Amino acid sequence: MSGAHEGRPKAGKGTTIMKLTTVTNLSVDGVMQGLGGHGEDRRGGFERGGWALPLFEGEAETFLGQIYQRADAFLFGRRTYEIFAGSWGVMPDPDDSPIAGPLNRRPKYVASTTLTEPRWADTTVLNGDVAASVRELKAAPAGELQVHGSGNLVRWLLDHDLVDEITLFTYPVVVGQGTRLFPGSGPDLALDLVDSRAFAGGITVQVYRPAGRPQYAA
Repeated sequence: MSGAHEGRPKAGKGTTIMKLTTVTNLSVDGVMQGLGGHGEDRRGGFERGGWALPLFEGEAETFLGQIYQRADAFLFGRRTYEIFAGSWGVMPDPDDSPIAGPLNRRPKYVASTTLTEPRWADTTVLNGDVAASVRELKAAPAGELQVHGSGNLVRWLLDHDLVDEITLFTYPVVVGQGTRLFPGSGPDLALDLVDSRAFAGGITVQVYRPAGRPQYAA
């Protein structure tokens, strides 16, 4: 993956800090809701769950597993955390999976003001100054803090300039309804494309770094 992860954010000369990376699976029309199953997330009357799984196999599945393998810790919003805890967190042999293994072995952080008793081992709830807590996590001398799903959290992290890299898995399907990663209106953001690839089944991956505000033609 040429150039995809060359260099990390710098805290100072010669100092490498924890990189915060968001990883999102979405349709061509930007939907990220209910990709795993019909009953997974039915908010807003969503009826088209499970649109990603028929396309997710082979190279794309292997590549996503490699992303999970390089994580040093995970950060979630509450809803995604509970979905993951109820699936990946209860697998009988998690080390047999390149995704479940890291999720169960490595620290997990949840940004939530309502979660009081997390059911997944090695989970810490961030319920105070979340921005300060994330900055403290990012001050670690190296590594990667990954955010999977968690659309509300991803948008909040971007608004607070806490995201170092955005990875989008785009599936060749128009879902036509459901929650989108970016709503119809919101802050604008320029992105530098640092890597892209396409897989045989039609899934594409783009890796971006935030680059301030876009430039607009006069």
